[in-house]
Amino acid sequence: MFRLLCILIGYAFGCIQSAYIIGKLTSGIDIREHGSKNSGFTNANRVMGFKVGIWIFIADVGKAILAFLVASWLFDGGGSFMSAGANGLVSGVWAGAGVVLGHNFPVFMRFRGGKGIACTIGLLFMLDWPAALIIYFIAILLIIITRFISVASLIIALNMPISMMILLNGWEVVAVTTFLGVLAWYMHRENLLRLYAGTERKFSFKKNESKSE
Repeated sequence: MFRLLCILIGYAFGCIQSAYIIGKLTSGIDIREHGSKNSGFTNANRVMGFKVGIWIFIADVGKAILAFLVASWLFDGGGSFMSAGANGLVSGVWAGAGVVLGHNFPVFMRFRGGKGIACTIGLLFMLDWPAALIIYFIAILLIIITRFISVASLIIALNMPISMMILLNGWEVVAVTTFLGVLAWYMHRENLLRLYAGTERKFSFKKNESKSE
């Protein structure tokens, strides 16, 4: 029962659509009607610029961290910022899954959201911050080398369950992060096709509306 509650807590946080809210406040636009029509950092960066996009990224990472902390506190007697007990870890990972689901499929926005990578990054940090920093470093290198955010996103999604398995963080944590990894690859299926076709757009700090992401 507590797992369902954790998912619902996370889902509530995930439904807070940073790109939509910030887009409305700063630019007066519905981000879902511009560029790739995706309410995530990559599309926000292309449509509204990096200065706006980075705040959206921070907000999406932050809502996963907050959901993790709330669930850990409720079901583990107060998981700390850097370390949660066994129950807190399980509670947090289920809440994190809820955040990703809420971000990707927000009920208040007709289930049109983002792809959940920023939220996944926040969850990964809470699950094991040293492993997270290594994965982040690899992802940043890939962005620098390839300039494809989608490639870095897919590598993060692939490495998260693998790292949890290596670190023996429990079968539930591995199972949930595996699900999130598969979901991330599914959400990026169009990016995979564009990467294969050589038509995927590269990352830029400049505003540049596009139908791809």
